[in-house]
Amino acid sequence: MTTHQFLPHSDGACSRRAFLTVSAALGGAALASHAAAPSQPNPPPDPIIDIHQHTHYHGRSDQQMLAHQRAMGVTTSILLPAGRPTVRPATHGGRSNGLAANCTGNEAVLAYAKAHPGEFLFGANEVTDLPEAAVEIEKYLKLGAKIIAEQKFGVQCDSPESERLYTLAAEYDVPILLHLQEGTYNSGFKRLPTMFRKFPKTIFIMHAQSTWANIDANYDGKSLYPTGPVAKGGLTSQYLADHANCFADMSAGSGLNSLLRDEEHTRWFLEKHQDKILYGSDCADTLGRGPGCQGAGTIAAIRKYAANKVVERKILFENSKKLFRL
Repeated sequence: MTTHQFLPHSDGACSRRAFLTVSAALGGAALASHAAAPSQPNPPPDPIIDIHQHTHYHGRSDQQMLAHQRAMGVTTSILLPAGRPTVRPATHGGRSNGLAANCTGNEAVLAYAKAHPGEFLFGANEVTDLPEAAVEIEKYLKLGAKIIAEQKFGVQCDSPESERLYTLAAEYDVPILLHLQEGTYNSGFKRLPTMFRKFPKTIFIMHAQSTWANIDANYDGKSLYPTGPVAKGGLTSQYLADHANCFADMSAGSGLNSLLRDEEHTRWFLEKHQDKILYGSDCADTLGRGPGCQGAGTIAAIRKYAANKVVERKILFENSKKLFRL
């Protein structure tokens, strides 16, 4: 039996050292710019779409979540629900219920989005291998869900049950977002291209540890949060370049870690894949700022390392606006 490593849902979140690094490196420049700004009315902030947020994330209240998103400058958020609580292998005996983070389900995100029209949208989800999974997800797609997500269950990425949902995503013309964490969730990262080719009308969004560890062509598969220099041309880069229906969600500790570990590679990667990267926070923080907010750190890193304003705006807004037809 494989021993699974269970981490907090924001995929273990980056180390405090990483948060402090991004705060020091990026915050100082922002403060200096603010101090030098002329005394005049502030222009409207650039809009930001966050494709990856949750309700009741590690017990955070809805009011705290709302304040967090607004503090980060996010103008549109997509709420991703958990599947129903159930005890089965796909939920690791129930330990992965609530996306392993006490997140709430379809009804909760639907209700919150309806109460905050325009500012919040919602996804649809269910435990992948439940016989009624497709029917449950379709119910919420018919109500306006923008995505099937977050698929974070103990199945193979090319399982028959997963393939049913890839078909459903294509039928409703919505993306499907996969938490890719080898050995725990949606395993089989190296086999993903088979799915991209088999389901050419399905939009796949890659997320989490296996996605961002595999930016490195020399990745050895040993660490979920590798550090140090990155060799160009890893599997993730190959998938984004070779498959029109493959995108990447920049969220969580793993996404931020990938941005901070090698500045030269980050600049190259963001420019090369500027049309395929989507900003998501997947952040359980309550403040929306400071060294403890990985979501704000990711926004700051994208702004720092993007080659120009055009690339920055694509990643933070334009790509998601186009993909979700907002």
